[in-house]
Amino acid sequence: MKPINEYRIVYMGTPRFSAQVLEFLINQGFNIVGVIAQEDKPVGRKKVLEPVPTKVIANKYNIPVFQPHRIRKDYEFVKELKPDLILALAYGQIIPHELIELPKLGCLNFHGSILPKYRGAAPIQRAILNGDNETGVTLMEMVDEMDAGKIYAVETCKIEDSDTMTSMQQKIVKCCEQLILNKIPQYLDGDLPGVEQNPDEVTFANKILPEDEHVSLHSCVNEFIRYVHALSEMPGAYVLLDDHKLKLYHLHAYSEDVKYEVGQLIIKKGTFIQLSNGIVEVDELQLEGKKKMDGRSFANGSSKFNGKILK
Repeated sequence: MKPINEYRIVYMGTPRFSAQVLEFLINQGFNIVGVIAQEDKPVGRKKVLEPVPTKVIANKYNIPVFQPHRIRKDYEFVKELKPDLILALAYGQIIPHELIELPKLGCLNFHGSILPKYRGAAPIQRAILNGDNETGVTLMEMVDEMDAGKIYAVETCKIEDSDTMTSMQQKIVKCCEQLILNKIPQYLDGDLPGVEQNPDEVTFANKILPEDEHVSLHSCVNEFIRYVHALSEMPGAYVLLDDHKLKLYHLHAYSEDVKYEVGQLIIKKGTFIQLSNGIVEVDELQLEGKKKMDGRSFANGSSKFNGKILK
């Protein structure tokens, strides 16, 4: 049994919650010899190029960072890192077969669902959209077919009505931490057998496309809330107010009244929207070109929008 710091691990991931898991691994004493992340992207109105979150953590601990434009065509550098194991969480690109075969202990992925349910790019969002009561993280073998490898362990967490994609990402981080503490050492010691997935139970979580961000105002209250929460905070669901995007981040059911036109914006001591079977109150929103704010603050300066029909 070797100490965990004697295993050379390459970490693949990009967004903030993946960076949190990376830092947890480092603080637990795992030997991260390299981080592979997506390329840095322009942020904000001024399009300032900022390092992706995992790169920030890697730089903090003086760990080499690699950001190939296409990992399928540019992975030779990994050979020089001589990894025993590759760990991945939300990297964002398809991993080529040659890279999967490189580490002697293989490649493991922290997948944000209870496999074989929700294979694919948007497992957390789809679980919220579908009104599931729980989700979790599957520690799984990476293979050529997407999310089809052996299951080594599962850690579950509840989905509350108030949860958004952002809040669920933090629950996913906690699930990953438990898997790191309780299962990764077992795997490194060869004491964690994998279980094949049942092909009859496979479902898919398709990527959220830009056109999916425009939420239908003809949804029922529960569906509307789930849709908004599933896309919050990024990329954010929106409706149109006078042809400007009004992004919605958090809502709650207000009443079952149907006394206004569907899609009507009601500005009183808060911001409300009439749907087909009730009214929702908007807790957090952002009008295009403006700052994000809570619904009551928006209402204070937006009486001119009262009665507008959203699209």
